[in-house]
Amino acid sequence: MTRTPPEEMVEADDAELIRRSLDDPEQFAGVFDRYVEQIHRYVARRLGVQVADDIVAETFLTAFRSRASYDHAQPLARPWLYGIATNLIARQRRDEERFLRALARSGAEPPPESMADAVIGRVAAQAEDRRLAGALTGLASADRDVLLLVALGEMAYDEVAQALDIPIGTVRSRLHRARKQARAALGTGSHPREDA
Repeated sequence: MTRTPPEEMVEADDAELIRRSLDDPEQFAGVFDRYVEQIHRYVARRLGVQVADDIVAETFLTAFRSRASYDHAQPLARPWLYGIATNLIARQRRDEERFLRALARSGAEPPPESMADAVIGRVAAQAEDRRLAGALTGLASADRDVLLLVALGEMAYDEVAQALDIPIGTVRSRLHRARKQARAALGTGSHPREDA
């Protein structure tokens, strides 16, 4: 006969932590700890490090304040949090577009990455960073959001659909359109369909 460990001993999924946080707000720290670095990396790559700190703080504050309305049928809070962050980024869209235009024009320091990647990237691909930033600037904001959630947030299509509250077919079509436009802007030609 196996004993069931006490509730505190079992690693709770995100939905359970959020449920528990309604009575014990400290429980929300578990969700924060699981996702803060991922969300910060995603936002920093889109808006820069200085803005990322504020957006990430606001993301988790918004999530905490709206935790009573969380859909507990969703065991992972990751898409929910990325959705909140993406909505907050939308408020900063002008800054993001200015950031990308400046990067495209000047080759300013690219978004954060590891020290080794940064050194290699600057030496080998500074011109590519400017071209990529220019290509991203040319995308419609809805298409750019989908592309960057997949590329920078490393999210699956179903997670992007949940994060942006759109059908998965819309995710696929926006991603396909964004890839096609980015390839055209970068002059890389067409490739077999990658989002099937």
